[in-house]
Amino acid sequence: MNAIRTARARAREELIDKIKMSARGQLALQGAASLSLRAVARELGMTSSAVYRYFPSRDDLLTALIVDGFDALGECAEDAAADAPSHSTPAARWQVVWEAVRAWAVANPHEYALLYGSPVPDYAAPENTVGPAARVGLVLIALAGEALSQGTLQPVQRTVPVVESAAGGLPNWAAARLVECWTQLFGLISFELFGHLRGVVEEPGEFFAQTVRETGAWLG
Repeated sequence: MNAIRTARARAREELIDKIKMSARGQLALQGAASLSLRAVARELGMTSSAVYRYFPSRDDLLTALIVDGFDALGECAEDAAADAPSHSTPAARWQVVWEAVRAWAVANPHEYALLYGSPVPDYAAPENTVGPAARVGLVLIALAGEALSQGTLQPVQRTVPVVESAAGGLPNWAAARLVECWTQLFGLISFELFGHLRGVVEEPGEFFAQTVRETGAWLG
């Protein structure tokens, strides 16, 4: 009986993966706003009702893709920080993490656009996307906190309060500076991927690396 259940669970997971893969193909061709469960069903040779058993609505499928994307990006950042040499400084790991996040975005532009591009009309991300979306930020908070504990974090004058639950235990001045860095990270990537640096910056990769070095200097 357990073997039968395991086989059924495996078949279910494989079919869900196929549905998601088809949906990602639609994202690449048409964008998130045009995602259609009926089109996914046609591509997979399934009836629409069969797809609805796994994803009751387009929004459910979108949410699954968003959670997967944030988890993949978060895991990339976490692995980059963890795989850095044990003797490396927080500033050095900060740079490695930023470069890893950009590399993931460049390799997965359509998934990145789903996460950080234009909002999808008539879609509101549910609460279960918040945790996955915070994973990269938590890596940066941990590095800033480590630098703070080591006494290398450079003090800055910041008076705009940051919501306490988002500060990760950092003093407000450090949390505010971290928010600036966080917006720089994804702002630079978005400008590059969405074409806003075209005709402005000749080498986006080097421009990004220079910014990484400058922000990393904050950690000492």
